[in-house]
Amino acid sequence: MSETERLEKRESAPRRTGGKTLRGRARRGAEGGAVATLVMTAYRLPVTRSLPPSAEFWSAFVSGDDPYDHPLIALALHALYGVLAGVGFALLASSRDPVRGESGVGPPSPAGEVSMTVWGLVYGLVLSAFGETVVLRAVLDVDPDDRFAFHVGHVLYGITLGAWVGTRTTD
Repeated sequence: MSETERLEKRESAPRRTGGKTLRGRARRGAEGGAVATLVMTAYRLPVTRSLPPSAEFWSAFVSGDDPYDHPLIALALHALYGVLAGVGFALLASSRDPVRGESGVGPPSPAGEVSMTVWGLVYGLVLSAFGETVVLRAVLDVDPDDRFAFHVGHVLYGITLGAWVGTRTTD
């Protein structure tokens, strides 16, 4: 086989992209969830000067101590929630994968990136509403005194997650 034939064969071979496999989508979501949680936490901690609600969760259901007695566990638990929510988003949004043109190969289209970022924003708002209504009020029986920062943090999470998932194309 000539060099030209090998090159043509390689170029015409189907390429795997992040949207093609479940594992690839889940990994993109986990990465995006981790990055988005870092962004949300970097905003939240200095603004509220308090730990994330996972501190209240740990205190209520595991330790029985003051929520501020275990800051590292609270932050790790919050990061875990963020990663898992990122995986959930990537799997839910797989039907809205940022299409890379007719062939499905190459960088995502600008419209696909914007679309995924907007879906991330919507997802962040849903997480925020669920978090306040179910987790904080019903499960933990706390009324967040920093409600605005709570919602802004989740908006930042969603936008970051959507942008991350929308711009990652390879497994």
